[in-house]
Amino acid sequence: MTPEEAREAARFLRAHPPFDALGADDVERVAACAALESYSTGDVVFAEGTDTVEHLRVVRTGAVELATRGRVLDVLAEGEVFGHGSLLSGLPPAFSARAVENTLCYRIAGDEARVVLSAPDGVRFVARSLLEEPTELHMLAREPAVNTADQPVGSLIRGEAAVCGPGTTIREAAMLMGAGPGTAVVVDLGSEGFGILTDRDVRTRVVAGGLSGDAPVTAAMSAPAYTATSDRRAGDVLAEMFERGIRHFPVLSSTGSVVGVVEDVDLVALRTRTSFYLRQRLATARSDEELVTMSRELRPMVISLYDAGVAAANVMAVYAVCVDALTRRLLKHALDRRDGVGVEFAWLALGSQARREALPSSDVDSAIVWFDAAEGGGDEDQTRAALLDLTREVTGGLRACGLRMDENGVNADAAPFVRSVSSWQSVAQSWMADPTQEKALILTSVIVDNRPVWGVHKGTPVADIFRLAASYPRLLRMLARFALSHRPSTRRFRGLVLEQGGEHPGKLDLKHGGLVPILDLARWGAMAAGVTSATTPERLRAAGEAGTLAPEDTHTLRDAFELINNLRLEHQVRQLRSGHQPNDFVDPDELSPLMRMQLRQAFRAVAAIQKRVASELDTGARGRGG
Repeated sequence: MTPEEAREAARFLRAHPPFDALGADDVERVAACAALESYSTGDVVFAEGTDTVEHLRVVRTGAVELATRGRVLDVLAEGEVFGHGSLLSGLPPAFSARAVENTLCYRIAGDEARVVLSAPDGVRFVARSLLEEPTELHMLAREPAVNTADQPVGSLIRGEAAVCGPGTTIREAAMLMGAGPGTAVVVDLGSEGFGILTDRDVRTRVVAGGLSGDAPVTAAMSAPAYTATSDRRAGDVLAEMFERGIRHFPVLSSTGSVVGVVEDVDLVALRTRTSFYLRQRLATARSDEELVTMSRELRPMVISLYDAGVAAANVMAVYAVCVDALTRRLLKHALDRRDGVGVEFAWLALGSQARREALPSSDVDSAIVWFDAAEGGGDEDQTRAALLDLTREVTGGLRACGLRMDENGVNADAAPFVRSVSSWQSVAQSWMADPTQEKALILTSVIVDNRPVWGVHKGTPVADIFRLAASYPRLLRMLARFALSHRPSTRRFRGLVLEQGGEHPGKLDLKHGGLVPILDLARWGAMAAGVTSATTPERLRAAGEAGTLAPEDTHTLRDAFELINNLRLEHQVRQLRSGHQPNDFVDPDELSPLMRMQLRQAFRAVAAIQKRVASELDTGARGRGG
């Protein structure tokens, strides 16, 4: 790739896991050695059961279908990673990958990919995503699958472990290994713990290394062996396997005796997850009626993920992915009924759905951008009318599925939010040039949070125009002021700001009173750094690296963002369980003293950052958009 293409690749990768957790230098190194592959509709990227995959791939544009034995398991869209299961396990791929439309993928060589995936955040991504990858169980099951990541590792033992003493010969140990269900023998070293001899040890140290089969097993084993107790979570064990670069863990009972050996392939091969099962069903539903029925599982899925101890950031991402799948399927059904609309277009998710930070309380904001060589011609009104007819049917379907549309009308079924690409670019340019226009700041803040859900092969032209924001200091100053405008009410209870009137008097508004100031600061700071469509943590990271926000402030804001979202998730799960509609208004009496203290500290820290930003705006300090 050219240097410009490598910079674009780095920008793209930074917006998606696991690359979003890497430092800028690491991402740039990966991007510099990445290759851009092009696939036409129907092209096979790799086939099921063939040679081990030697590259990590990231969908840049288009879509990739994963299938096994002719059954479609999943459809991957922009930013999604595939191939790492085979790459890391050394096993043939368990499914085929095929382009379902013209597709571009970044291909990252195995050696470089392993470096990325062996970093701590990469390990967590691998442990989570491998346990979510599709298997045929999802197609055959008729009830939500069990999340293997949260099962005790002892439940995955395939049989009794082969155990020998230190005086056993290598030949005898190999015979024990061959007679058992696994590929390792545990060596009981008494008070010194355990060693382990694996099939790989036999190949490399005995066959290739010249050790005699009559030598004691201690000459070829690895010691001490890393062990796990049988009640430990399988996901944690898999994460440690990848972190340590080992493939076998002896599993011990509560008394310290060996009950079996778990291998990475045991954990990888048995991966299933309710969230993936639901996503796959949504993506293959045959009718809108099926989608309405399936969508009733969205909220129970959130509860099950919460009960499994999944972090709020991951729950929000999974929920958003399922809403994406639901939206795409409604669009496909509506387009099939019309035989298309005669123009290429993209459905843009806006707001929290675009950032993949949605919860059951979130509105589904959306917009449409269409692409046509003749755009701006005499048939523009006709094109808009056809798209509005389509989108009104889709938003109606989303409502029927229990999702809320934006109450202010920021939806793809409203004419102002259905535009050609040139119209979007023109209006965005006008907002940046003259941010004093009515609602210019509000609309900029709304539209900059966009992500294609349908039509991703056309890139992100609406978000891209806002990368020029750094060239408009007046816009940035006003956006900064806008970000500082959310001031809480004056009534306080135990140090927390509560609502005085409205529908929720005496309640703490976690969204507007705590989260929105962070979102606004992150959006402004990232735009000043030339970053548009991204998650809030990624925006904060970009703002810190560019100096638009102090690095220590971005760390504080990320911590506050995580704390508030974890509490929002806990609160909404409690509401869902009691049969109430989820919202972000919390009774402070329901909070523990520790949580109240943490929230007070978080809110005060955010307020202090707002004051520093305001002071630097007033003094014209460099790096604050002034």
